[in-house]
Amino acid sequence: MPMSAQIIDGEAIAAGIRAEVAEKVAALRQRGVVPGLAAVLIGDNPASVSYVSAKAKDCEQAGIFSETFHLPAETTQQEALALIARLNGDARFHAILPQLPLPPQVGERATIDAIAPEKDADGLHPVNLGRLLRGETDGALPCTPNGVMELLRRTGNDPAGKHVVVVGRSTLVGRPLAVLLSNKAKGANATVTICHTGTGDIARFTREADIVVTAAGHANTLTGDMVRPGAVVIDVGTNRVDDASRKRGWRLVGDVDYAAVREKASWITPVPGGVGPMTRAMLLVNTVRAAERSAGA
Repeated sequence: MPMSAQIIDGEAIAAGIRAEVAEKVAALRQRGVVPGLAAVLIGDNPASVSYVSAKAKDCEQAGIFSETFHLPAETTQQEALALIARLNGDARFHAILPQLPLPPQVGERATIDAIAPEKDADGLHPVNLGRLLRGETDGALPCTPNGVMELLRRTGNDPAGKHVVVVGRSTLVGRPLAVLLSNKAKGANATVTICHTGTGDIARFTREADIVVTAAGHANTLTGDMVRPGAVVIDVGTNRVDDASRKRGWRLVGDVDYAAVREKASWITPVPGGVGPMTRAMLLVNTVRAAERSAGA
């Protein structure tokens, strides 16, 4: 008889994390420290505008001061770096978030590298990625990978001793997640396999996994026949697919064939409502951690 996976409610778990953040913010404010986040938005990409707006609302609810610096789409690399330099020296802000993707004339790597490591809201500065590789997890951690770790921990799916297959090798998700999972630390200690476009037979690995995390950016990357019964499935993907039944003509799906995989998995994240809210919540965690370090807490 087929099982039906328990749905991991990322919205509810993220709400709990936001409440924890609000308590820490209140404690800092009592000491005269107001955590601050600067968001840099270049251009008018609708998804980016929506994300930044949602993040600003999250900050307001948690008591974090935030300001969005909205630059025109034709902003040059020099102008973007000048703004980053100004924010690095602005004591109101403990964390700086450049909203990705950036316009083609503004280099993503150069922009991230220009942020002071201690103000890196996304945990993607090379200094912070290097610290992560050394097993240091007390600084800024990449938001989506850290959000995945929290989903596993808070649903009782401890990765320790498990075989985790990560599908995707991006610097944003796949690689840092593999490091976090394999760290010699509580809530980690997994054996990790990374699959990607160069992997000949991804299903051979995913069928052996206790936990599968998909971060490939393609719908139906993980189908029902690729998962063993009882596996935990975390879907990081966000993809648009045509849907004539929707007013806007499309809908959001993940990398997982949700209906089929749900009948085999023990736990599964929906899209939307799974990893996405966690990414935003972990941004608040990074901001407050930066404020605490600045205050010597």
